[in-house]
Amino acid sequence: MRIAIAAWIAVHALIHFLGFAKAFDLAALEELKMPISRPMGVVWLVAGLTLLGAVAGMFLAPRWFWLMGLAGLIVSQAVIVSAWNDARFGTIANAVLALAVIHGAFAWGPFGLRDEYDRLVQSGLKEMSTRPRPPVITDEDLSPLPAPVQRYLRFAGVVGTPRVQGFRARMSGRIRGAATASWMPFTAEQYNFYDPPRRYFWIEATRGGLPVGGLHAYGEDGASMRIRLLSLLPVVTLSGPQMTRGETVTLLNDACLFAPGVLVDLPIQWRSVDDHRAEATWQKGPHLVRALLVFDDSGALVDFQSDDRPALAEDGRTLLPQRWSTPIQEYRTMGPFRLAAVGEARYAAPAGDYAYIEMEVQEVSTDLRGE
Repeated sequence: MRIAIAAWIAVHALIHFLGFAKAFDLAALEELKMPISRPMGVVWLVAGLTLLGAVAGMFLAPRWFWLMGLAGLIVSQAVIVSAWNDARFGTIANAVLALAVIHGAFAWGPFGLRDEYDRLVQSGLKEMSTRPRPPVITDEDLSPLPAPVQRYLRFAGVVGTPRVQGFRARMSGRIRGAATASWMPFTAEQYNFYDPPRRYFWIEATRGGLPVGGLHAYGEDGASMRIRLLSLLPVVTLSGPQMTRGETVTLLNDACLFAPGVLVDLPIQWRSVDDHRAEATWQKGPHLVRALLVFDDSGALVDFQSDDRPALAEDGRTLLPQRWSTPIQEYRTMGPFRLAAVGEARYAAPAGDYAYIEMEVQEVSTDLRGE
């Protein structure tokens, strides 16, 4: 869609150069019957160049596209009005441009969820940069943990690395809202911080050819999930204690998958089940959550299961108690660690288990200082 809109604006920009060409007698252009003065011809040229700048900004500086597009829209419509009889149909092109500008202001500019995500992340990074560099994790730090958890942390390679204060992850895959819903391709980025625990997750998907953006935010004031079609139309808006409890499970899951070294420091109560399973209980404020971690013979975490993260019903408002799990299919080396790279998230619905997200992780970094 972005390419189609960019092409539309580019063609509209090139048409403005015709007004400049007529004003300076560079072409006959009998289609333009009204005379255009040279000063107004320069304005036509400015309109075209500004619109082309907006097209470039859409790809090179999307945060500022809306502002460049708005400037081009104003100048363009001004010259169209000045030659209304010849150029009035350009208003149709500007109507499309106006919609693109509005979308851009909310999708990439200062009025939408993406900008809120960026501000939350920058606040977390700034706060983290003021803290002293953490000490490294030693074998002795692992000794209080159940044996299968210790094997997993050694499998992941956390011994000898600095204690985790936060991480960034980037991933892609496909997602759906229910077992019978259509899959949507997505890309996502998230930042987690651990003093105090915070989680900011940004997702971009495509639904019926239209862009969908979503922000999951977990902080000291609780958790929320907001999903918007075209960055404007609310699809899902959730918050409250039930949502926060469920996202506390997600925060624990993130630690296990993407930052296993933080398990040394989180105030988790562990219970060893057997050689391949351990139960984690975490009290975060008023929210107490539990999860069962399942490991294979190599020490890798192969599943994470919890009954404390409900599923979202198809109405986009109701949360349904169901077992949540994140089986892992593949590990890869990311920086100094061996981490989960391919997996899915599943719900055990009454009609049968189903995956609602399948993803591949492209990057995990715990080196966030200087970003």
